[in-house]
Amino acid sequence: MPTNPRVLAIAILRQGAENGVAIDQLRDEELRRHRMADVRDRRLVMALVYGVLRWQRYLDWVLAEHAHHPLQKMKPLTLQALRVAIFQILFMDRIPDSAAINETIKILQAAHQPRWLTGFVNALLRAISARKTALPGPSEAEKVPWRVGLSHPDWLLERWQTRYGHEATARLCQANNTPPPLILRLNPARTNTNNFLELLTQAGIVAAPGAVAPDSVVLHGALPAVEDLPGFAAGLFMVQDQGAQLIPLLFGPLPAGPLLDGCAGLGGKTTHLASLLPAGARLVAVEPHPLRSIRLRENLTRLGYVDRVEIIPTGLAEYAHDCQKQFPSILLDVPCSGLGVIRRHPEIRWRRRLTDLARYQAMQSELLNMAAPLLAPAGVLVYATCSTEPEENEAVIERFLDHHPDFSISPCTPTLPPVARIFVDDCGFFRTIPNLSGMDGFFAARLVHSG
Repeated sequence: MPTNPRVLAIAILRQGAENGVAIDQLRDEELRRHRMADVRDRRLVMALVYGVLRWQRYLDWVLAEHAHHPLQKMKPLTLQALRVAIFQILFMDRIPDSAAINETIKILQAAHQPRWLTGFVNALLRAISARKTALPGPSEAEKVPWRVGLSHPDWLLERWQTRYGHEATARLCQANNTPPPLILRLNPARTNTNNFLELLTQAGIVAAPGAVAPDSVVLHGALPAVEDLPGFAAGLFMVQDQGAQLIPLLFGPLPAGPLLDGCAGLGGKTTHLASLLPAGARLVAVEPHPLRSIRLRENLTRLGYVDRVEIIPTGLAEYAHDCQKQFPSILLDVPCSGLGVIRRHPEIRWRRRLTDLARYQAMQSELLNMAAPLLAPAGVLVYATCSTEPEENEAVIERFLDHHPDFSISPCTPTLPPVARIFVDDCGFFRTIPNLSGMDGFFAARLVHSG
């Protein structure tokens, strides 16, 4: 019997809230486990999960206004089922309210919930449905508390309001609450923009060249799973935001000597750097996490760059301790809070705490200090995060420079395409913010070793 998309959405939301696993990972695991082949069902699962996470604070406000029962005392199944149902009622016009309500009751009954609970849920959802035209939407600031309508946690809103002001904070949150388009980076060894766009057109997919990153393509509308897109198996592209695509360009022309990627992850920037290497050059990619290391190799193989890259399945500390050589170019795309990619990973806003920033900062500083001795004289080290927060960005660089007088900031401007140079600030740092750039939030610093 086919799995109900609503059941799967509720399960993913519950697991994410309870065990902290990334929603993307849970989504992929659950869709694979349940063999959900119908693309419409897959899209519904993703729309429900990401929609609930984006608007969770507003949904909870509506729920609290009608439930008269503390949300924190609700069982996880009940709470997530209600959020999914209310999201359908208030945000998904194509789904009849009756279907959203009836399916929710069936799910709770199938989970052997008591009759009084299903009766309570049924009455509550029908009351919300009856009032939905009178309910203020999240953008109605005069009727909905400002913070509720923006659907971000207080601590983050307070920081951003202090830094950016009220209006810019609202625009940033609105950007985070808007589903972003799918962005691809083309593999220049196997295709070009014109040929790939023609391939997508033949498949009925609407797409256009990206406005900023040279090899980027922006896809619009309803799409199949990434692995079902034309050209995926043939290694014609990687999924990657335009902001992330600009960071490897900060090196400028790469030298013939080896390049080090100290925090390779799944290989988004690793594969990009591999495509930019001059003939005969090699790249060393450090990735200690076993599953990420496997995915890294898979991506390098799919794109045809695995022979150019040596994968080191240990941490940077171990590698740096044993390394006997220096590199003319080092990329350090460090682990971070991810607060710059909330629009693609909406669960991040609810999982991060203010205290996390100091923890990430300590880790980032440690990694930067480990990488510094590996950089050759006159070499370039690019430090990057997908965070908007100064503690993980400028503060890390400033502290590093205080203790490493033989390093200095080299402005990012000259190496970027002219259209992208507006994203370099007066200090020479590269920075994108969703509401100002239309891209995810990234930071990068270009450091030069004068030794």
